[in-house]
Amino acid sequence: MSSIFMLIAILVPLLSGVLVPVIKFRDRRSRNIFIETAVIITSVIVMLLLTNPPAGNFVFAGFTKSLTLSLRIDGMSQVFAGLVCFMWPLASLYAFEYMTKEDKEPIFFMFYTMTYGITLGIAFSEDIFTMYFFYELLTLVTVPLILHTLTREAVLACRSYLYYSLGGAAFAFIGLAFIISYSMDIDFRYGGVLSRTRVAGNENVLLLIYVLAFMGFGVKAAIFPVGGWLPKASVAPTPVTALLHAVAVVNAGAFANIRLTYYCFGTEFLKGTWARTVVMCVAIMTILYSSTRAVKETHIKRRLAWSTSSNLSYILFGVTIMTPLGLLGALSHFVIHAFMKICSFFCAGAIIHQTTQETQRRAGFSSGVAFVHELDGLAAKMPGVFFIFTISAMALMGVPGLAGFISKWNLATAAVEAGDACCYAGIGALLVSALLTAIYMASMIMRGYFPGKDAGLDKGERCVKEGSDGDSDTQDLQADSVKRITDEVSGGVRECRDPNWMMMLPLGIFAFVIVILGLFSGPLVSFLRTVAEGRI
Repeated sequence: MSSIFMLIAILVPLLSGVLVPVIKFRDRRSRNIFIETAVIITSVIVMLLLTNPPAGNFVFAGFTKSLTLSLRIDGMSQVFAGLVCFMWPLASLYAFEYMTKEDKEPIFFMFYTMTYGITLGIAFSEDIFTMYFFYELLTLVTVPLILHTLTREAVLACRSYLYYSLGGAAFAFIGLAFIISYSMDIDFRYGGVLSRTRVAGNENVLLLIYVLAFMGFGVKAAIFPVGGWLPKASVAPTPVTALLHAVAVVNAGAFANIRLTYYCFGTEFLKGTWARTVVMCVAIMTILYSSTRAVKETHIKRRLAWSTSSNLSYILFGVTIMTPLGLLGALSHFVIHAFMKICSFFCAGAIIHQTTQETQRRAGFSSGVAFVHELDGLAAKMPGVFFIFTISAMALMGVPGLAGFISKWNLATAAVEAGDACCYAGIGALLVSALLTAIYMASMIMRGYFPGKDAGLDKGERCVKEGSDGDSDTQDLQADSVKRITDEVSGGVRECRDPNWMMMLPLGIFAFVIVILGLFSGPLVSFLRTVAEGRI
């Protein structure tokens, strides 16, 4: 297949996204058809590219002889691009229904669709310079998505995301500059691109640069202590948080660190050094810290965000083992976590969407379920969503027979084979994190299926209590008013039901993939092993 199709795959969603607010669509349905058609065409092109990859590269911009923007498909490209092209059409379908009650839909879908093209640019990058170019574009196109609601919380979350991202970009740029200076060329090559003659005598400097670049790219992977932006970004609409936490942004950070470690610096240069110990310890700390924060968090989407931060460091832990088996574990979790987490977020979004929609109809304002204690008894009203959420939650826990067990097993096996103290500490962190994951995910499931005697009234009771201060007349007026609103809100929650097919179809497909990968993981693991060993 011609290499120009790599550029076409990037341009189709970019140009289609730009056209969304420009074209005067007849109605919402025609706009959605236009967007979904563009996304499906892009995914078909990507599928054809992955099944019949071009033999060479495609240079679409040049600055100097050695600095060009060029595209090429290798094993890592196939993993990331294949994951993205499978998920995006389903995510767009989900977003069409979710955003029906939101403002500024054309602007939202413009940036949402453009993000698809930018993410493919990262996947198809031939060298670290091109990857850095698309990596920074990804920051720019996702900022408006976080800022979408224009609430105070959204502005603060967007500011935090920008501060962290720009700081990370600065550290990553330092790594880029040194790689250009200390290598013969900067094209990604399994084993690294550093020139032995140029590196001689400067090993410690380059090790420091590696740590800085790892932390810089680690911002998008939400590594401690530079991942604080991720839970704050949960104020964005659920299609955005799912995009940030499962498909594009966080996976781009993990992907960049895989490229940095295995395809730029090389494990032969890094293994056994203090730099490797530092980045592995940071990954282990993030696993434990984020899992603990998830247990303490009561907001549903923020709890899932802390879970994302922890699971991304599973990937980075596998990366820092710096063996082919370690990379296999990292890639396994890279793929499987994406399915588990987008499924979890979409279930949370379906709950928020349905309860908000019903209370909006009954009470005249939006007050959907957002906190864990508000899930009481909802499984009876939304059985399909809660069944799928249970599957994704059990997979995140690592229950055998589901996909999450496979990737965690591969990570633990790689750590045991490596056999050093840090790796054993990592195994301990994985076990503790698995226990904490069981606690914070099971508590949400239990709330849904086994409510307390005051199920659905927690919010209302607090409102009545808060309204009971002051003189008796004011107390009566406040109590009556609050009771009326509480009855409407609680009634709205009680009357909610599973969403329509546009939301349920993606959920069902993602849950099906989680089960299938848990039962028949052989083909996926075999393919990822060839990538991890540098054979493709």
